[in-house]
Amino acid sequence: MSNAAAASSEPLVSGSEIARLAGVTRAAVSNWRRRYDDFPAPAGGSASGPLFVMTEVQAWLGKQRKGQEISQDVRLWQALRAAYGDDMIAGLADVARFLARDRSASALSTDVVRLVEALAEAESAAAVIRGLSERFTDSVRRTGSDQVTSPRIVSAVRHFAGDVPAHATVFDPSCGIGTLLLAVGPEHGPKRFGQEIDPSSACIAQLRADLTGRTDVTIAVGDSLRADERPELRADLVVCDPPVGVTDWGREELLLDSRWELGTPSRAEGELAWLQHAYSHTGPGGQVLMVMPASVAYRKAGRRIRADLVRRGILAQVVALPAGVAASHALPVHLWLLRRPLSPGEAATSVRLVDLTGNRPDGTLEPEPGQVADVPLIDLLDDTVDLTPGSHLASSHRDYSAEYRALREELEAELRQTALFLPALAPGDGAGSLKGPTVSVADLARAGLVAYADPEPESASDQLDTDYLQGFLRSTANTRRSTSSSGTFRLDGRGARIPQMDIGDQRRYGAAFRALQEFEERMRTVAELSRKAAALARDGLSNGALTPE
Repeated sequence: MSNAAAASSEPLVSGSEIARLAGVTRAAVSNWRRRYDDFPAPAGGSASGPLFVMTEVQAWLGKQRKGQEISQDVRLWQALRAAYGDDMIAGLADVARFLARDRSASALSTDVVRLVEALAEAESAAAVIRGLSERFTDSVRRTGSDQVTSPRIVSAVRHFAGDVPAHATVFDPSCGIGTLLLAVGPEHGPKRFGQEIDPSSACIAQLRADLTGRTDVTIAVGDSLRADERPELRADLVVCDPPVGVTDWGREELLLDSRWELGTPSRAEGELAWLQHAYSHTGPGGQVLMVMPASVAYRKAGRRIRADLVRRGILAQVVALPAGVAASHALPVHLWLLRRPLSPGEAATSVRLVDLTGNRPDGTLEPEPGQVADVPLIDLLDDTVDLTPGSHLASSHRDYSAEYRALREELEAELRQTALFLPALAPGDGAGSLKGPTVSVADLARAGLVAYADPEPESASDQLDTDYLQGFLRSTANTRRSTSSSGTFRLDGRGARIPQMDIGDQRRYGAAFRALQEFEERMRTVAELSRKAAALARDGLSNGALTPE
């Protein structure tokens, strides 16, 4: 049987799981792969996280006399992997339901049920689900997934959250399997609320709490941005590690939502939508601790929202964490700490910026004197409103090499993602071939099909596609109509005309226009990253911190 065939019918193990089987470190397994030509070849996974057929590994370990008896928890994990493949979240949810005595979890095989019952009897139901959750967290860390908040980020959030009172209310609007929500504050006392869009993840989060006797935890299922299950909730602490780089977060449906106190985020700034959603759930004196990509601190599209955060004294602290703390990539991430003032007089007058990018991922979270600065609000309110801590700390304390390497990696990743948004377009019938029947936007507005929203006109009917409308409003001819004699352009559209098409063709064009807009927004991020990288490189080369290779 080939490796590929075996992978489809036999359990697979990762390098770290082989290490557990043999009672050695993961480094030892890596050495075996290099030193022994007969070590089993990978049967799945990726180059950075290969998977091997378990029976082949056991045979090799036996031949080399490097093996040991396989524990029941390893057998359970491998049985779940064989049954559920990549959908291990569903497998963990079924086990959690079974442990909670929900016999509707009929998807579990007889072997899995036997292993679960044996482990629960030897330890406890809580220990079984805790062990599976830890293994799942470790597995997604190795495969580069962002399904679960990494332990290092959890440690950082706990550190900067400080002491959480036993009477506090804690909320996580994107709680996943509950990793972050259940980790902050004392184990018992705080009331905890979470919401998660994936039903299996929400199930695991709720049952992790239930099986450990934590009766003060309530998890709801649903899309937090589009369908907030607890709009009235006001928490003392909101923690969140939100989805990153998601452009379809519901902007068109939520343009007039009351949560956008600081302005409506663009499609490319979904993280700022999550930030404002979290802030809307704080009571007076309440705090938000949000995990953010580093680029949110300086992207041009989010400048106005960042400026309002600073101007109103809401933003209290930005912490640049070391590269490698996130599970899915090696880029630095930030923690943003927001605080809702008890009164206007208690708004922040400065923002504490902490740069830990030069520290080891498992190093201290206490900054050295040169890694922290309290920056007055007025010094942040320039043309860019760049909240990157490294940009405001003394250059003598700056780790130019680490910062430049991180910027290069982020720029390369952004370029790869940006290229995916440039739509594939087929040859048309030639320039001018769309000069058929047109309709004025003013007429569409009078008919109730267009609403003049701020800043762009929007469709008010299911017979008109918004992206189609806005795409044609940006055409060369309509741009001329919308540009004043002083050279000012406003996507107004009152004098514009668009082609008449049926809704199916509108949506085809709309999808292409939407992809182009997202491409342009990402290119602005690329341009800003390029500017920062070039400035840092020039500064480092001229002061001796960097040298040509």
